[in-house]
Amino acid sequence: MRWSLTLGRIAGIRVEIHVTFLLFVGLIAVQNGLLKGRLHEALIAVGLMLMAFGCVVLHEFGHALMARRFGIRTLDIVLLPIGGVARLQRMPERPQQEIAVALAGPAVNLAIVATLLLTRAVQWPVDPETITHRAPEFLLFVNVVMLLFNLIPAFPMDGGRVLRAALALKLPFARATRIATRVGQVVAVLFGLAGWRLNQPMLIFVALFVFIAAGEERALVQQRGSLAGLLVRAAMMTQFDALGARDPLRRAMDLLLAGSQQDFPVLDGGALVGILSRGDLIRALQNGGIDHPVEGWMAHDVPAADPGEPLEDALSRMRSRGRNALPVVDGGKLIGLLTLENVGDLVLVHGALRGARSRG
Repeated sequence: MRWSLTLGRIAGIRVEIHVTFLLFVGLIAVQNGLLKGRLHEALIAVGLMLMAFGCVVLHEFGHALMARRFGIRTLDIVLLPIGGVARLQRMPERPQQEIAVALAGPAVNLAIVATLLLTRAVQWPVDPETITHRAPEFLLFVNVVMLLFNLIPAFPMDGGRVLRAALALKLPFARATRIATRVGQVVAVLFGLAGWRLNQPMLIFVALFVFIAAGEERALVQQRGSLAGLLVRAAMMTQFDALGARDPLRRAMDLLLAGSQQDFPVLDGGALVGILSRGDLIRALQNGGIDHPVEGWMAHDVPAADPGEPLEDALSRMRSRGRNALPVVDGGKLIGLLTLENVGDLVLVHGALRGARSRG
């Protein structure tokens, strides 16, 4: 994710913090007296907040490790001011698996709550006076809230994913997604209204995130339905420019400005050796490398697509690698370029054709 800093890897999964999280830490410190000289109170508040986000990380690892049982890799876990996000390479194919992955996170919070109660570190109900003064009470409160909040059936929260999977046991996946995401957006509107009435900006921010994420998931599933049965050759560009590995970046700049192509396959002796994206080119130009060879700035680890493979499989690889284009190779020869723009155009064309057939 952009604007994120890597903390390290745990169980082979990269853990990152978004830069806005650091701003959030600073805000907590300021709100708790940092600028008024109450350093001790500010440090306690920041420490409690970091412990709460430690529980968030454990929650996300619950999702990630359950997904691993089904052969699904987790790209990374990112900490945001509103919580955490475990980015999976793909969603489980079976509804029962999606239910298991969705419930694994809240199960971690339930385990933390049970541990605190069973070890008698704290008693329930918690005295409100002690929540912000003692770590065990605070952690119990945080985990109970996380457990209940995440089980609200508002997609993309865990409860919403369980709702979608439960509906998918009886309904087509696309219809189940439409219902679950619409429920999620209705709940998001209620969150927003509650945040406005209670003067809680964070709740409004969460509502906005839920509303947008639900809409994006619905659009993504609709796109997958549109691409079902299509192969890479149906969407790839066959007229495109390629660069030589030792071409100067000046040539790439000229090609970028002369047309609409933004990603350029790079060849060396006729063999594909990498791809140069617009972002790579801009970074190179910012470093004064206009006459440097392309091979010094291109991406080397870009997987090629086969023209006969399912289009959705190729798109999944593009998403997992964070690429906007994939070269298409057949028999060792570069024959095309698959881009997100071309896939989008293909979806629009197929949608228009289906609409014309339905009216006819």
